[in-house]
Amino acid sequence: MFTSVDEVSARLAEAGYLASPAIATTVFLADRLGKPLLVEGPAGVGKTELAKAVAAVAGAELVRLQCYEGIDESRALYEWNHAKQLLRISAGRDETWDEARTDIFGEEFLLPRPLLTAIRGDARKVLLIDETDKADVEVEGLLLEVLSDFQVTVPELGTVTATHRPFVVLTSNASRELSEALRRRCLFLHIGFPEEELERRIVRLKVPGVEEALAASLVRVVGALRAMDLRKAPSVAETVDWARTLLALGADTLDETVVRETFGVVLKHQDDILKAAAKLDLDAV
Repeated sequence: MFTSVDEVSARLAEAGYLASPAIATTVFLADRLGKPLLVEGPAGVGKTELAKAVAAVAGAELVRLQCYEGIDESRALYEWNHAKQLLRISAGRDETWDEARTDIFGEEFLLPRPLLTAIRGDARKVLLIDETDKADVEVEGLLLEVLSDFQVTVPELGTVTATHRPFVVLTSNASRELSEALRRRCLFLHIGFPEEELERRIVRLKVPGVEEALAASLVRVVGALRAMDLRKAPSVAETVDWARTLLALGADTLDETVVRETFGVVLKHQDDILKAAAKLDLDAV
């Protein structure tokens, strides 16, 4: 999809994603080497948005597997449409089981889930396995099988092998440690909170109506909040939300009143709000 690291940076920027040199380089290598990309970092720093941006610039279909506790193979890979199968069996009461079985285990009754969808067909795809750390260890074993050979065996239909390997992005908030076997199959990228200058550019890109001086002040205040020992530090997404909030309020400066009245946009716990209200010194930021 990409011929150089600079092209990655330029094309992602066109899609509204400002990538650091480390991000652009890792995306280029994942594409060139055909390796899945494991992206870790705090919530709200742009892990999921990276996969969306890659799909956008590549003109590829984005296939998303949202992981959660209890997700199983039928939700990740495929399952059969049992209700439709029962209707088909009922409609053919005079058939033998062998005749019915040949029909009901066909494509018409198959419900492909994200992993199977991503490796079928000739279209270019980006497979996003979001919040991998929320899935059980058993699902990791399934991912190992699929990501090793990019093929899936459906016993009734045979083996489905990818004609074109999808560009794979796995995201993790590091709520639990992923297995070494899964990490070994991936290129690793950690996305932390961006440098002040980059975050200012992100704010200006996402909220064009915000003046440069206000964006700079906003980013400095967010940086000061992140330096505190908070339960949940403000993410980049919340910085952008704060900028939109200030724009909606018609605020052109960050004074103490505006900051305290809008703390709930960037801080999500009452004890964090109380701590920030007590410790934040706008004159020192």
